[in-house]
Amino acid sequence: MFRRPFGYYGYRSPWQEMQRLQREVDRLFSDTFTMAGGRTAPSYPAINVWTNEEGAVVTAELPGINPGDIDISVVGDTLTLSGDRKPEELDEGNKYHRRERGYGKFNRAFQLPFKVETDKVDAIFEKGILHLSLPRAEVDKPRKITVKSA
Repeated sequence: MFRRPFGYYGYRSPWQEMQRLQREVDRLFSDTFTMAGGRTAPSYPAINVWTNEEGAVVTAELPGINPGDIDISVVGDTLTLSGDRKPEELDEGNKYHRRERGYGKFNRAFQLPFKVETDKVDAIFEKGILHLSLPRAEVDKPRKITVKSA
């Protein structure tokens, strides 16, 4: 009786099949939790944060939102951005062909590396970008200590 070895004419070894199955399962789970390119799906709104000894600057992308629909709160070292993006109203007889822009309520909170002087926070909304200036609390600023000799 003539037997074909594994890997010959389309036959694979059981180990190759197990490895292929493992790769497929890994791909399935990684695609579920990441976007193309291996990045994790971002939260809304997308933000950038810069810090220095004086404080922090936060920018958030909020296109299509009225400034009055944005709530900003700072408690200690936690910044919270929340609001509501209203859906676009279509004229009667119109219908969507494709709809990718989201709408609804959002809430994003994150911890800053220091406490903030809440009464000195400055917020400017321009061209769909929210700019926050968050000055560092005086008690949290680094201090130079001089050493005295005895």
